[in-house]
Amino acid sequence: MSTIVTAASGQLGRLVVEVLLARGAAPESVVATSRDVSKLADLAERGVRTAELDYARPDTVAAVIGAGDVVVLISSDAVGQRVAQHTAVVDAAKAAGAARVVYTSAPKATTSALVLAPEHKATEEHLAASGVSATVLRNGWYTENYAGEVATARESGVVSASVGDGRVASASRRDYAEAAAVAALDDSTAGRTFELSGDHAWNWDELAEAVAGITGTPVRYESLTPEQHAERLRGAGLDEGTVGFVVALDGNIRDGLLAETSGDLRALIGRPTTPLAEGLRAASAE
Repeated sequence: MSTIVTAASGQLGRLVVEVLLARGAAPESVVATSRDVSKLADLAERGVRTAELDYARPDTVAAVIGAGDVVVLISSDAVGQRVAQHTAVVDAAKAAGAARVVYTSAPKATTSALVLAPEHKATEEHLAASGVSATVLRNGWYTENYAGEVATARESGVVSASVGDGRVASASRRDYAEAAAVAALDDSTAGRTFELSGDHAWNWDELAEAVAGITGTPVRYESLTPEQHAERLRGAGLDEGTVGFVVALDGNIRDGLLAETSGDLRALIGRPTTPLAEGLRAASAE
């Protein structure tokens, strides 16, 4: 049996491989996959098996997955194409007789109004209908998503958003990667869905404080209306599709859709999640 990690050349997938090894998985039992295998050369040098797997080419997916394998399906970043791409992996896992699929989904994917939820909802439904044993990890927001605020605030002294008093229970990418690795190695997680998020739901005043601690300069939160936010994004040269997405996401945060602190992530990884300031500092140093 092998543990197959998709998108292992990406930021989350690579960390999943690293955590698998750190938690005692034999390198030869791990298969790191990517569209571009050359990006996995350093892992191959450490004894990890590597293989080409392109979500958009089902033949490459079927060639990698075997009977008894655990497949860590890192969700695609190709918005609008995710369902077809994830379906290819689930179908290949079923055809091969894989033991389990560990899927990185979105918070409350099947019921949430979160702008990102629909493709994850469709994937979860297809996974359930397939009959393949699954562990669903509904990853919350990543602290690294706000690393750009550090550079911006260093110049402007401001973090701005149209989230109102909304809160985000973010965690670091490493936290989520560790959860995926734990789930892959622990068969008792089969058939379960975990709502993963950080231990503390912070607001934008706290974000400004954390950013100020990194920049060493005063930083304040500027609360925008959705209309003001959209206009500012257009002024920065963003296309209408991106403007609409960003403003809608801030609306989701304003409505509390990323604020839940379920405790599932802390329980799964066996330690507290990474605090906002610590995660931001690490991300801004990368």
